[in-house]
Amino acid sequence: MEIFKYMETYDYEELHFCQDKQSGLKAIIAIHDTTLGPALGGTRMWTYKSEEAAIEDALRLAKGMTYKNAAAGLNLGGGKTVIIGDPKTDKNEEMFRAFGRFIQGLNGRYITAEDVGTTVEDMDIIYEETEFVTGISPAFGSSGNPSPATAYGVYRGMKAAVKEYFGDESLEGKTVAVQGVGNVAFHLCRYLHEEGASLIVTDINQQAVKNAVEQFGAKAVDPNDIYDVECDVYSPCALGATINDETIPRLKAKVIAGSANNQLKENRHGDLLYELGVVYTPDYVINAGGVINVADELYGYNHERAMKKIEQIYDNVRKVFEISKRDHIPTYLAADRMAEERIKRVQQSRSSFLLNEKHILSRRIK
Repeated sequence: MEIFKYMETYDYEELHFCQDKQSGLKAIIAIHDTTLGPALGGTRMWTYKSEEAAIEDALRLAKGMTYKNAAAGLNLGGGKTVIIGDPKTDKNEEMFRAFGRFIQGLNGRYITAEDVGTTVEDMDIIYEETEFVTGISPAFGSSGNPSPATAYGVYRGMKAAVKEYFGDESLEGKTVAVQGVGNVAFHLCRYLHEEGASLIVTDINQQAVKNAVEQFGAKAVDPNDIYDVECDVYSPCALGATINDETIPRLKAKVIAGSANNQLKENRHGDLLYELGVVYTPDYVINAGGVINVADELYGYNHERAMKKIEQIYDNVRKVFEISKRDHIPTYLAADRMAEERIKRVQQSRSSFLLNEKHILSRRIK
């Protein structure tokens, strides 16, 4: 892998390799862009097939966080860490303390949080060594479990998407097919049920399905049948890549809005949805409630303030649709354009300020 060529192509700023022999730590920190502020992105622990695969994942995820944070209106850039190892067997306190010291050495350019394979408890250990970590235990002034915040953001974004297609944001009487009933989706189902939506749910975890049926009056279907049900909204909240060549012809929904990451298997599937007139809500815009919530910790966490920011996901989704119509492009491209335009505006403003400062200084010297 030609690392510098890759970084130059996608305009990355930094890539750090961290190792601690005693604890077995092997971590890669990727910082993509800090135009809007310090890079914020979680720490993922995974059993990668190769070091190159780990590097590629760190870089890909860091860029994704740049766009997610920018689209969410946060004054934060994008970064990500991957730790090479099995999260079930390779963790130890020394590993995360050593990692915390590496983060501290970056002096605030990168702020971490939990991600796949890491927990609140892991973040608490990192916090022993650095202040540049979010998502720690509430006892330390943190926001706690991010699932309710993420669910509320998806709920708000779904209302914006429903308004785009039906002309009315109300979910009362709408049928929503929820794929996956994990922590985020269960809270989402509660919001939908309280507004009067009819729920169709599926999950490989039968207990989760049973809970949704009992508490929200949901109808349960087999995991493979969720694509065929008659519904107004398809809400993918489990695995990624569920919008693909096989499923698109089966979907009855006219709106897609869910919490899962990487919902499109390929970009061309976003093009196809656009051609079919399906309102697709880009995942990293609608599921940003969690990152908005933990980002509020940087100001001293205030739940009410964080929830007000999460409510703005409704407006962010509306902006995506406006750009899509303005530029005649699919919504997944419109979301990227929204993030890029915000970053560009800040870059131009900064450049203008520096030029003005330089002009003033040159006049003083004369």
